[in-house]
Amino acid sequence: MNKRKDPMGQAIADYNCTGRAARLQVFSPMFDNDVMPLEVLFRGYEDMPALERTALDMAKGRVLDVGAGAGCHSLILQERGMDVTAIDISPLSVETMKARGVKQVIEQDFFTLTGQYDTVLMLMNGIGIVGRLKRMPEFFACLDHILSPGGQVLCDSSDISYLYEDTNGLIQLPDDVTYYGEHAFTMKYKDIKGDPFPWLYVDATTLRKAAQNCGYNVEVVAEGNHYDYLARITRL
Repeated sequence: MNKRKDPMGQAIADYNCTGRAARLQVFSPMFDNDVMPLEVLFRGYEDMPALERTALDMAKGRVLDVGAGAGCHSLILQERGMDVTAIDISPLSVETMKARGVKQVIEQDFFTLTGQYDTVLMLMNGIGIVGRLKRMPEFFACLDHILSPGGQVLCDSSDISYLYEDTNGLIQLPDDVTYYGEHAFTMKYKDIKGDPFPWLYVDATTLRKAAQNCGYNVEVVAEGNHYDYLARITRL
């Protein structure tokens, strides 16, 4: 990724240097314009939601932290003496993680990754990088290569069907989309505007079906307070 197209990375770098940053704006045709609070990416364990704490406590062996951002999850596991590698496609995020003391950091696209890991962490809706349901087979094919025997993927996501709930409490899903959890986002920070990117919110039932078709099992190990859940993915 070009640093001039890396709004999130620049925001993370600024916040790490000064403890504050300008507004990191998030745009989507399906959602109201939003601002990402940068401090969320620098949280300690006690400030994380229960789903994330549960995932960190379940991590074992050699860990891969996918889309690690500012490295908050990697740092916690590292402090526990675990072997953790953080990856992110953002060069400025990678530089920031190194500055914060994450020992093993790679500027890397998950879908071109090599190596073997016992735990793959995909937190803060990290499985959203799959982008589209049709890319699920490619995602599981990657796991075929990088997940150690007996390994696990710990990921959280949300069932956003509630966005289509009418006044009577009935879900009326749109007819003009392939899957209601497929969205696109653009980020802007100061005068840096990133390229649009696809993002996936996947409900547990759909994730389970996609996994089974590719030889994997999905177990929902915890549920949050707002249609979110933590899943553990293992080989069948």
